Amino acid sequence: CSTSANMPVLTLFTKKPCPLCDEAKEVLDPYKRRFILQEVDITLPENSAWYDKYKYDIPVFHLNGKFLMKHRVDIQKFEDQLRKLELQND
Repeated sequence: CSTSANMPVLTLFTKKPCPLCDEAKEVLDPYKRRFILQEVDITLPENSAWYDKYKYDIPVFHLNGKFLMKHRVDIQKFEDQLRKLELQND
């Protein structure tokens, strides 16, 4: 559908294994039709800048390229930001 072009992009900075990342994805699961999830493996050579920045903080989430939250999903903050983006796109 054409709306996916306007869907917010949630970027998850992660590495394997990451039990907290798995937990975070489960928490976000009910919302998955409202955003595009993009995962960035910080251990890949091309992502070394993210590794240096986030190696002690994953999971880290950016929404549309802006830092949103780290360690745990703050569902209230996530919902608020998601709603703001959805209203901008309407």
